[in-house]
Amino acid sequence: MNGRMTRRGFGLLATAAAVSAAAGRGVAQAPAGEPIRIGFSMPLSGALAGNGRPALLAQQVWAEDINARGGLLGRSVKLVFYDDQSNGANVPGIYTKLLDVDKVDLVISSYGTALIAPAMPVIIRRGMAFVSLLGSSTNEMFKYGGTANISPVGRRMNVDFAKGFFEIARGLNPTPATLSIAGLDSDFSNRAMESARWQAREHGIRVVYDRAYPPSTVDFSPIVRAIRSAAPDLVFFASYPPDSVGLLKAAGELKLTAKMLGGGMVGPQVTAIKAQLGAQLNNLVCWDVYAPEPTMTFPGTAAFLDRYRAAAEAKGAETLGLYAPPLAYAQMQVLEQAVTRAGSLDQAAIGAALHREAFPTIIGELRFDQTGEWVEERNIYIQYQGVTGNDLAQFKQPGTQVILYPPQYRSGQLRPGFPAA
Repeated sequence: MNGRMTRRGFGLLATAAAVSAAAGRGVAQAPAGEPIRIGFSMPLSGALAGNGRPALLAQQVWAEDINARGGLLGRSVKLVFYDDQSNGANVPGIYTKLLDVDKVDLVISSYGTALIAPAMPVIIRRGMAFVSLLGSSTNEMFKYGGTANISPVGRRMNVDFAKGFFEIARGLNPTPATLSIAGLDSDFSNRAMESARWQAREHGIRVVYDRAYPPSTVDFSPIVRAIRSAAPDLVFFASYPPDSVGLLKAAGELKLTAKMLGGGMVGPQVTAIKAQLGAQLNNLVCWDVYAPEPTMTFPGTAAFLDRYRAAAEAKGAETLGLYAPPLAYAQMQVLEQAVTRAGSLDQAAIGAALHREAFPTIIGELRFDQTGEWVEERNIYIQYQGVTGNDLAQFKQPGTQVILYPPQYRSGQLRPGFPAA
């Protein structure tokens, strides 16, 4: 094509490419030369594997899609990855091996803050562009200019993360006056709890219980008993998958009640946990990143989910794909577009491209600030409603994970009280 393409023209082409890639369609010239190697670690075992394995499958779907469309810069792409076992201590060695031994051309992150932060010193030292997945303001301490983070939490997680939970609670009658907070002593959860404290002050709500528990905790009964004794109107948990299950099971066994319960829980989004808890999820108000509601449809999302679910069924993997997979595919779309805009594998050029223009993706148009966070945070809070039994098919349909916040995506009304009547 001769001449200079306008920004509008580029955006339209990028959107078309995003939709085409998600659908796995398109006829293109076969890639030539050596493949472009993209290296990363991923939790394929350990506590975070329930999100890591689906994320990897989404990335593999993207690799198939882009190779079917002619590759990246006219070359095929190849994913080079290792299991970090959900252990941050393994991460620096993996990225050193990827760069020194495997000689990868590009790098992306593992899943989650605990596995992104340990990679950052290696990435910065080598001057690599870096697109990360579901970190929580990981770059705040590093202030590295060559990164973009695929996570809706935004730059002010310690303020904004819990905002939706408290905005929803404002609609309760009478207005809630007391709050209990409990969460895992880890970076993500501590930031979530800090946000809950900040929002409680803003809304004039008194905190009657506040505790961070160690990662070794397996018995959550003492925490739930203490919260029950405090009799709060609101309960805000900030937890990772294993402890989310433990907290909800303890809440059920000890008959913990509240006007609203949930918060920053990572776990209910995981397919296996949805199947395990079933109707126990009803009325839980929980942070999330995507829900299959009619208010949250973007070009390419449905086509991607069809592709992902077919691949997951063939491999015997988790088949919902509603949490990490859409964001993992968007992670690869952002990397693809940044490389294309840079026109080469020059890391400085790719890093600069991450901050110049918007990126059309299957989770909507994304724009990153100079820290690599979304210019506009998009923490959504959903409520599980009408869950019956343990059939996963119900979670693919609208109305089961009703979006209550933010207002532009709201798809239903709050059902007060936990547990569900």
